[in-house]
Amino acid sequence: MRCRGLLRRWSVILTAAALLTSGCGSLAGGLRGVDLPGGADLGEDPYEVAIEFADVVDLVPQSLVKVNDVPVGSVATIEVSPGWTALVTVLVNRDVQVPGDALARVRTTSLLGEKFVELLAPSSSGAGPMLADKATIPLARTSRAAEVEEVLGALSMLLNGGGVAQIRTIATELNTALTSNEPEVRALLGDLDTLVGALDDRKTEITRALDEINRLSSTLVQRRDQITVALSDLGPGLAELEAQRGKLIDLLRALDRLSGVSIDVINRSRQDVLADLELLRPILTKLAEAGEDLPNSLQVLFTPPFTDAAVDAFAGDYANLYVRADLDLSTILDNFRRSGQPPLGPDGPLQDLPPTAELLGPLLGPTDQPAPPEFPLLAEDGELLAPLPAPPDAERVVPRPAGRPGPLLGGDS
Repeated sequence: MRCRGLLRRWSVILTAAALLTSGCGSLAGGLRGVDLPGGADLGEDPYEVAIEFADVVDLVPQSLVKVNDVPVGSVATIEVSPGWTALVTVLVNRDVQVPGDALARVRTTSLLGEKFVELLAPSSSGAGPMLADKATIPLARTSRAAEVEEVLGALSMLLNGGGVAQIRTIATELNTALTSNEPEVRALLGDLDTLVGALDDRKTEITRALDEINRLSSTLVQRRDQITVALSDLGPGLAELEAQRGKLIDLLRALDRLSGVSIDVINRSRQDVLADLELLRPILTKLAEAGEDLPNSLQVLFTPPFTDAAVDAFAGDYANLYVRADLDLSTILDNFRRSGQPPLGPDGPLQDLPPTAELLGPLLGPTDQPAPPEFPLLAEDGELLAPLPAPPDAERVVPRPAGRPGPLLGGDS
């Protein structure tokens, strides 16, 4: 009986050892390869995404991956990349579509809770491609939340070595400065309020002035070369003015003396100038009353070679004028002869004219010669016409009228 009990004990020990040995073989990776209960549902075929973090704090494998606080995957591995950054590989359920430009950050479930990776779409993300298998989220699109230790450390620095200790000192000094100066401070605040109100009322003008200054600055920048040349030449110009300073002073003194003489002349001739202006008053009044009649009359006056009124007679940019004057006396008399009226008779058209001697005597001077011989006249066909009949008293010499120089030739023609 004792041997049988001992054998039973050894069989239990061997069975337990066998079980433990087989279990260690199946869990070669340790307990990290075992999915924790209550984790995310990865589905049958999750896709893999690599995420680069500058710092993952205390993130561990099997941590959750969430989208909008919903578990959609888990952290598979955490490694150090060649660039000395943390490379986190996560598995995400294939049914979950994540934008290709998604952001990733490490957050904490609560104040003292565990870490997890959150995937979120950027605010400007549109309908672009989705995150594919084996994709990588670069370091520029990753971050992490502040840790409690960091917050407490910053608060401790503020309370101990920051400006909190000086707040009481600042308040005390400010209270001391304002004590017994309340009216002045109140007046200062009132003036400040008035100033701010005036600036607000004139903000349009201020804006316009700033725009004009901006435009002026742009113009000055564009003309920088000219300004540089002007400033460079300003020095020699000032030197020349300095050299001519004595002459300029003499010139100003001479102008001062001239102004004194001019004032004296104007004062002495004041009455005469006023009298001349008073005499001009009627003339200017009549010119004003003439109005437009005076310039209109000037258009009719003769201005060589044509008047202004002759402009309408030109059809183009030039005009040709031909004048033929026939001053042959025989032709004129022949024309009268053809009309049937003898020009030299008592009933002729020239009977009212003064004697020819009275007309031509002053021009010809003294003469006692007989009348010139008659010349034959030509007709239009070239034939000779009969000579004109001489008046009966053509050879008579008429005595010179009193008051006329020289003798006169007789005749009534």
